Amino acid sequence: METQSPLLIGPFRQLISMEQLPVKGKLRDEDLPIWEEAGIIVENGIISAMGSFPHLMEKARAEGIPVEYLELDYVALPGLIDAHTHICFAGSRAMDYAARNNGKTYLEIAQEGGGIWSTVRHTREASRGDLAFLMKKRLDKMLSRGITTVEVKSGYGLSIQEELKLLEVIDLVGKWHPSDIIPTCLAAHIVPKDAKGEREYIQQILEELLPIVKRDQLCNRFDIFIEQGAFSPEVAILYLQALSEAGMNLTVHGDQFSTGGSEVAIQCGALSVDHLEASGEKEIEAISKSNTIAVALPGATLGLGCPFAPARKLLDAGAAVAIASDWNPGSAPQGDLLFQAAILGTFEKLSSAEILAGITYRAAAALGLSDRGRIQVGQVADIIAFPTSDYREILYLQGQMYPEIVWKKGKLVT
Repeated sequence: METQSPLLIGPFRQLISMEQLPVKGKLRDEDLPIWEEAGIIVENGIISAMGSFPHLMEKARAEGIPVEYLELDYVALPGLIDAHTHICFAGSRAMDYAARNNGKTYLEIAQEGGGIWSTVRHTREASRGDLAFLMKKRLDKMLSRGITTVEVKSGYGLSIQEELKLLEVIDLVGKWHPSDIIPTCLAAHIVPKDAKGEREYIQQILEELLPIVKRDQLCNRFDIFIEQGAFSPEVAILYLQALSEAGMNLTVHGDQFSTGGSEVAIQCGALSVDHLEASGEKEIEAISKSNTIAVALPGATLGLGCPFAPARKLLDAGAAVAIASDWNPGSAPQGDLLFQAAILGTFEKLSSAEILAGITYRAAAALGLSDRGRIQVGQVADIIAFPTSDYREILYLQGQMYPEIVWKKGKLVT
């Protein structure tokens, strides 16, 4: 690891540290830990000290620590975390969007040759270089909006060879992009048209794809879409249990159009279950009693015109709720996490604390990460600064205020 000299950053008019807040349950804005006129000392990409800026300035002068002095008012937050994206793809699904607005359902469009399979065709035709370029452009935009850790799924290859291509591209881009990339294998997105059936395809993934993924260390997370037109709960359970025995972390696309997916996720000990737009009281209660994190995807609601995930009810029941963009070419092409989180908060009546938790440390927990999502000593120094003196302005402006400064592991990147 490259050695970095200590650096003092500040002063921040407000520093929203998120430290010591619980992973599960509802939060009030009064619960937010807010440091005023604060500073942060970073060393080797890790936060080594934080507190009163004047006090840290004395320490910096005494120890010869350089200072990155902020002359304007800024609010500091932990780097944002998008825990569910599909940004390694080629092509457009504008035709799907128009068809939905003309009254066709998501499933009807898929049955007519649109939907996921349309993106699969475009992605298979794209070269590795094309996919890497497109993915980098999307990551650059996300980083400029304060997102410093991004989960990226495969899933638009839908064959052993093509899924490996996507995972290799995700791995390659992740090695040189400033953002931290968390790769996830979603080979079980839908059943390929040329497969004999869901059981046979799942077996093929386990026997042919999984060993290569493990050998080449392409990812340690697997996902499956449990839904009509995708994979049944019965097959998904067998698949996820086999993956768990192989040492993989699990996540599930569940309860998007019908229920059943969240039950499988909980039974198999998945880190998260994502979507949940169809979840009812039974599912909410079960999720709240489990350690599986609910990930709301407001981008899919905006893209499809379906209900939002019941984030308010989940939080009130004691569940952990993260928020992610679901950026993909079909159901969630908008891709702006901060905007989507603010809109979800408006419709689900979430506090600012609950929204910010959902895109920082609770999103980190959904990815199995404990070293980020909070500004505190020992955490990765992913820090973003918004040009305001009041943190409430950030969500109030609903995505119209982006961070002006982004530090990734203590290094200035925007």
